[in-house]
Amino acid sequence: MKYVGDLDEAKNLVHEAFIAVWEKFDSLPPETNFRSYLYTAVKNRSLNHVRDRKKQVSLEQVPENSLSEDNDLLVASELEKEIELAIEFLPEKCREVFEMSRKDGLKYAEISEKLDISVKTVEAQMSKALSILRDRLGEYLAVILFILCG
Repeated sequence: MKYVGDLDEAKNLVHEAFIAVWEKFDSLPPETNFRSYLYTAVKNRSLNHVRDRKKQVSLEQVPENSLSEDNDLLVASELEKEIELAIEFLPEKCREVFEMSRKDGLKYAEISEKLDISVKTVEAQMSKALSILRDRLGEYLAVILFILCG
């Protein structure tokens, strides 16, 4: 309801998320936190629904030539939120190493020194973080590529 604003539509989105999880259940790792997974799945479906509804309303009301820039900003904003959410779900050490590398621009050796861990540990944490982010953001890969190439 927080995102969609319509109780029936919210129920449908939750139902769809449960079905999707049920269908993927056997392929999910045993250590999956299903509460978190479902919450994120419902949130993503809700945001996608809102985005699609806005696109539909925009197409009906606005001339085509003015859509491109506004739509790009909306998609970029939503994508940024999803990336931040995915980073928040990283394990603490992975998140710390990832942020020091990507946000602060530190080299692995500098991170190693600051955290008093080996460079190999930094490499392992970055590899783990990137793998988790790739899994969580896989559905947004096409959008990311479109923005980068567009």
